[in-house]
Amino acid sequence: MENNRSQFEKLVATHLYCDHCGGSMPVEEVLLLILPDGNLYEYRCLHCGKSVGEKRERG
Repeated sequence: MENNRSQFEKLVATHLYCDHCGGSMPVEEVLLLILPDGNLYEYRCLHCGKSVGEKRERG
């Protein structure tokens, strides 16, 4: 089970649902903050620029 988890530690989304556009849209990952315990990223819709999610990367 531990091996399966490690496969998804570096998961990067390429498309997410955007409420503003009304569908699955391509996204870009933008670094928001560098934290003592990792980094915080935001996913933004490439069509309208709205935030559609975030990811915290520990390490």
